[in-house]
Amino acid sequence: MYVPAQFTAPDDALAQLLAAPGAVDLVSSTPDGLTATTLPMLHDPVARTLTGHLARNNTQWRDTVGEVLVIVRGPDAYVSPSWYASKAEHGRVVPTWDYVVAHVHGELVAHTDPEWLAAHVAGLTGAHEAGRAQPWAVTDAPERFVAGQLRAIVGVEVRISRVEAKWKTSQNRPAADVDGVVAGLLADGEAATAAAVQLTHPGERG
Repeated sequence: MYVPAQFTAPDDALAQLLAAPGAVDLVSSTPDGLTATTLPMLHDPVARTLTGHLARNNTQWRDTVGEVLVIVRGPDAYVSPSWYASKAEHGRVVPTWDYVVAHVHGELVAHTDPEWLAAHVAGLTGAHEAGRAQPWAVTDAPERFVAGQLRAIVGVEVRISRVEAKWKTSQNRPAADVDGVVAGLLADGEAATAAAVQLTHPGERG
């Protein structure tokens, strides 16, 4: 990934992104070429892994050759040049896109053991149900039904070798322009991207 120095991700922001990723893109090479699957995965910072599961009929788990790439996306949004104070000063401004992304590289390991799969599915469900007024648990479903569902999936574990991350959040703009970007993003309903901009500009807008 091309990462200019000013767009290097803060260490704590990267940890936050990997702590609770939404759906990610698992990209790998196969004898037939590149393939990708969108799926939720959980990050274990101690074990340095990302874990998820694929449908057993999705052959990516057995056809992958070499390292895989997991693309973990944070918030992103269009940035209008009309938001910049610089537009009124000299007009030398252009549109851009602010975004947060991490590229996670590693070895893909498949898991078919029922106990591993049951523990993984319970953990994944628990992570996404946490905080709900009436959280659903795997044990809410009939045991035989769950067993059948587990037979239809294969666990995938990415053993992380390296992480590249980019926080392109208007770090190359003067303070007045950053204020305009945050205000413009909030007006557009892009609160998450506005928060990411503020994270890398802690002195802006209080």
